[in-house]
Amino acid sequence: MTSQPARDIWEAALGELQLQVTRPNYETWLKDTVGLTVEDGRFTVGTPTAFAAEWLSKRMAPIVEKTLAGILKHPVHVSFQVHRPTDAEGRPKALSPHDTAPEDAPAPDSPNGARANRLNPRYTFETFVVGDSNRVAHAAALSVAEKPGESYNPLFIYSGVGLGKTHLLHAIAQEVLQRHLKLLYVSSEKFVNDYVTSIRERSTEEFRTKYRAVDVLLVDDVQFFIGKEQTQEVFFHTFNDLYEANSQIIITSDRHPKALTLLEDRLTSRLVWGLTTEIYPPDYETRLAILKAKAEQTKSNVPQDILEMLARRFQRNIRELEGALNRVVAYARLTRSPLTLDTTTQALADLPAERGRPPSAEAIIQSVSSYFGLEPGALPGRRRDKHTALARQIAMYLLKEDASRSLVEIGHLLGGRDHTTVMYGCDKIEAQVNTDARLRSDILEIRASLTQQKLQASS
Repeated sequence: MTSQPARDIWEAALGELQLQVTRPNYETWLKDTVGLTVEDGRFTVGTPTAFAAEWLSKRMAPIVEKTLAGILKHPVHVSFQVHRPTDAEGRPKALSPHDTAPEDAPAPDSPNGARANRLNPRYTFETFVVGDSNRVAHAAALSVAEKPGESYNPLFIYSGVGLGKTHLLHAIAQEVLQRHLKLLYVSSEKFVNDYVTSIRERSTEEFRTKYRAVDVLLVDDVQFFIGKEQTQEVFFHTFNDLYEANSQIIITSDRHPKALTLLEDRLTSRLVWGLTTEIYPPDYETRLAILKAKAEQTKSNVPQDILEMLARRFQRNIRELEGALNRVVAYARLTRSPLTLDTTTQALADLPAERGRPPSAEAIIQSVSSYFGLEPGALPGRRRDKHTALARQIAMYLLKEDASRSLVEIGHLLGGRDHTTVMYGCDKIEAQVNTDARLRSDILEIRASLTQQKLQASS
């Protein structure tokens, strides 16, 4: 059996680890783990297999201990052991309609043996919080789930990390399985590995059948195909066969198809045949709605002022947002403290977002210039084209908000501009940032770059 404090703490840790490790490592080694016990500076994590326990112990113990120490506020020694959960622990052994079979087990009513990966039963259309930042992607996903192959084929969804692409893929897959259709949901890395295995084991015909005898194919993180020419060739022909058979294809990526510059042109052209839609970072109202939904799902009675505080502070993505909520709830339960703003501040005190000094003015100007593809001297220069002017106003905004520079200082840094010009630029960006999803995404990407630079400099 597991202890409730250990489970709560581990849920908070997973929220942070999901942002720190690569996606394949998280999905393969961490996703199905559970917190078992916490006592006297020792924390035990349950894993589904002995191999997973050994791998985590050798490869991830330091980062796990560092994350747990941040939550518990003291050093922690972590150990991993095999744990097979019981029904009472909330992981049913029997599969429900919303919980598909493990990888390489037949999907329901799949006469040709089409396979479905393990899906997260919590990732459904019902639990997906819709806002202006994801409305188009959600509507398109729902449409293809209800009528596969009839519209938006292929459906290409792209966004930054932790904004809901995978949630929508799982929701589509579970809706399709309810309709007793044959589907295959894989990561692009899995596709590559299956192809390599088929060559090594001389089973290319089985590979072809597995990927082409389906009604719906979902491929996550297609950017993994970059630089893999043979894989691109195989996927190109797989795509053509499925498309001609009127099978639905859904693909996700971290960028627009045309930004996947190292993919073959003919494959890129196929990816934009249907509908291409972006998920943007959520606005304040959507972030607040996500937190409320998460609190309800976990039966956590979180006061409104705490939810609002979290929604204001964590803007980058949903994983970060939910991870912060998990941490606050776990900290309050562990310390037997009421959920207050003071408790929340204590729980979040050592998160990376709060560490270190603000970015330098030089770093901000360099990062903005790089993001917009401008020469270093463009922002202080006299160019007034629309592209450069927008970049300059974003730099003004970040210098004021993130580096706490005065309007006069900012004007000096950007070519001796008048402080009223700087004030206009800052006000314009501030007025638009919560309503313009593209602008918000640009600013968050630049801030993420600045954070990464600080972390690299301190490591």
